Amino acid sequence: MFEQPTVPQSGKPTSYSRVTLSKIMTAVDVNLYGTVHGGVLMKFVDDVAGASAARHCGGTAVTAAIDEIIFSEPVRVGDLVHAHAQVNWTGSTSMEVGVKVLAERWDSAETEPVRVATAYLVFVGVDVSGAPREIRPVLPETPTEERRFREAEIRRAHRLAKRNAIQAARGAA
Repeated sequence: MFEQPTVPQSGKPTSYSRVTLSKIMTAVDVNLYGTVHGGVLMKFVDDVAGASAARHCGGTAVTAAIDEIIFSEPVRVGDLVHAHAQVNWTGSTSMEVGVKVLAERWDSAETEPVRVATAYLVFVGVDVSGAPREIRPVLPETPTEERRFREAEIRRAHRLAKRNAIQAARGAA
């Protein structure tokens, strides 16, 4: 029988959760406009964020929400795309993972990669029965990581306030 790993309650530094996935975009990935379909990039973002979340919490983590995804530049067939993820914030069972997506243009490989998307996702650590489980805290080490932690708390507060306001409005209707 498979046992869920025991998660030590001592925290892990933000750097421990960093994951990068890379992929060359092909003709199967394109939309009707000839650029890479946003859904392909969304799955890629979810994959790298899931790997980061699982690494941080030492076991299974599932996507609870995509808080925000911004597509800033189109991705083209042939581009080498890199998705970088890290855990920015943790609660008792949930965590925010930030993702940055860069593209190396196939026709100008010597130029700097272009930022094509950013995203924030919320994951929940779960046990073998799928119930939320306690996860270890993330320990920011640098001023940038501390800033990302604080910004994640703001996003969480907005997410919870929006949910409460919608529930209150439904109750009033």
